[in-house]
Amino acid sequence: MLDLTVNLSSLGFESGLSEDEKELFFLRSRSAGLTISGCAHAVFVCELFDLLRKKLNAENGCVTKAHLSVGILGGGNMGKQLALALIHTSNLRPRDVNLSTKRPETLGEISNMGVECYFDNIRLAKWADLLFLCVLPSHLPQVCSDIHCHLPSHCLVYSFTSAVPLNRLLMLLDHNFIIKPQYEFEVYDDETSVWLLHNQICTALKDKGVHSATVPLSMKGGLFLDRRWTSAVFYALLNMCTAEKLDSGNTLRLLNGLFEAGVSKETFTYHSFINSPNATSDVNKPDDFFPWISLVDAQTKDTPLTDLLSRNTGLRDCISCLYYNVFKNLDEG
Repeated sequence: MLDLTVNLSSLGFESGLSEDEKELFFLRSRSAGLTISGCAHAVFVCELFDLLRKKLNAENGCVTKAHLSVGILGGGNMGKQLALALIHTSNLRPRDVNLSTKRPETLGEISNMGVECYFDNIRLAKWADLLFLCVLPSHLPQVCSDIHCHLPSHCLVYSFTSAVPLNRLLMLLDHNFIIKPQYEFEVYDDETSVWLLHNQICTALKDKGVHSATVPLSMKGGLFLDRRWTSAVFYALLNMCTAEKLDSGNTLRLLNGLFEAGVSKETFTYHSFINSPNATSDVNKPDDFFPWISLVDAQTKDTPLTDLLSRNTGLRDCISCLYYNVFKNLDEG
């Protein structure tokens, strides 16, 4: 279709802005950056969980469900964008995603793709293996009150509600299996160069330049993601194995197996996760089990894994390669 607005600058977004308003134009880029990065990192987490689940099934069939069940609580802008990103840029099937919102009738586009949309937060919480919170801060206390007694211990809650700190979420949900990404803005010469290249989230997530800008441990484009997020993701995978009663030796083998061939088999060891003078090593006692790790503690306190990430450039490179490979495989698929 012919775009009649091409080269007509008077119809561009910037043309209607006053000089004072143009000084705030960078906020548009930042908003787009947060949405794109948030969706990219959510897709990455879903793919890692799905991949590990398949490895667990291949190991001994110990996982009760073959497919990851992903719930989105909230049908506002972030909830809609996340649903589109998961359907179009992940390996999830539409029926693996459910969305609960007060107005499910407004989500016709998403519902028509095969995503089940309804207004029943308790039903969503009971069903989901991974639950994304995409609600306003003012709505969060009531939402948490609705679901906190119905969350399975193994359900990972991933919160996009930035104004509510982790410890507050822990109190509201009485649940410590929570990840909350913390983004910060850095000084950047051209904040519009990456985030405003595309006006569709799915198109942006298929752009290699965007992939480069969203790599968790080396983000570009004026955004920075706290390193503890990466630690929390791998502690979450560790807990997933613990919940399935997998011993430490096999857990480490599966986690190291997430990385591409050629990466050292000793990428992770027992002491990458646990720092205790009484802890036995996976080499000496591989039948030990990892303890359940509070992800709230993993994101608010120093851990062996965050320390390892801060000083081990090889591990950071491995994780960056894993991130690129996940999106490369999705693009090829």
